Amino acid sequence: MPSPLPPKAERLDAFMARANAHYYASKPLLSDFITAPEISQVFGELLGAWAATVWQNMGCPAQVILAEAGPGRGTLMADALRLITRCAPDFARALDVHLIETSPLMQQAQKQALAPYVQPTWRDRIEDLPSGPLILLGNEFLDALPIRQFAQTPSGWHERYVMDGAFHLVPCDAPTLSDGRKLEPDTIVELCEPALEVARYLGQRFAAQPGVALFIDYGHHSTLTGDSLQALRHARPAHPLEAAGEADLTAHVDFTAFGATAQQAGANVYGAETQGAFLRTLGLMERTEQLATRATTEEAAILRSATHRLAAPEKMGHLFRVMALTSPGLPSPPGFMKGADV
Repeated sequence: MPSPLPPKAERLDAFMARANAHYYASKPLLSDFITAPEISQVFGELLGAWAATVWQNMGCPAQVILAEAGPGRGTLMADALRLITRCAPDFARALDVHLIETSPLMQQAQKQALAPYVQPTWRDRIEDLPSGPLILLGNEFLDALPIRQFAQTPSGWHERYVMDGAFHLVPCDAPTLSDGRKLEPDTIVELCEPALEVARYLGQRFAAQPGVALFIDYGHHSTLTGDSLQALRHARPAHPLEAAGEADLTAHVDFTAFGATAQQAGANVYGAETQGAFLRTLGLMERTEQLATRATTEEAAILRSATHRLAAPEKMGHLFRVMALTSPGLPSPPGFMKGADV
């Protein structure tokens, strides 16, 4: 039942932001989960080739910002830069690499990973990136941004707050949604305001200066409602309200809302494609076999198993979605068979 606002209650997004800030600043690097770049080097290599093609589509500007939001250990960017340095030296010389990262622990790991290639610049927010042509990568970045949750009950709309490890429903106005979801009784509606702010900023930026952004995350491209908040602690699912700051909190990305907001702000939007289809189009299978032919039998089996994990529908292939935002007038980015989809 709805309850009055407890004196020390936090809105869910404030709780999630505080908990994740502590988690990423204090926990062993990515100890509770594994991301696509850690599964296979091919993932980062394909995104490096993708970025090189995008740079060519932008007219090969003499200077371009290559940025990554949520760069983890730096594995994705290191794999991308290794390929770029070898296969696209003109692009490599044009690069100004920036990482969106606030954790000193993660920054140190990223510095070591990228040392053979560049000395990156760290930024707290995407909005802090300098002006100029931009190519932005974001793998599993949006899912960690804090969400708000709303519930429609027989007595009206309520927002979820957190106190003492439990949810409290507090009366509120109906949430404002721009993505067409139906507001039905007895369901949870999620709203990720920071993600929409990123989409709005990039849409406005790309309308004024050349840029392309690629986001890969688990989520949905529909009008779904429901509670998707989840936690991993010690590499196992946990209750999201227990042991704040000791678990990784995430929620499914609403790509429909994200894309609609970016488009309204001025960007062209492509996707959301499934990760499996996107990576296959970029040459996932071909690059895997190329590496496998040079590897031992055991190494080749590991490479093929990793590729299966990335692309198979029952693995990450369908759960993860891919969306690109571009400046109007730029060609369709690699990996997207259709035109602007949102």
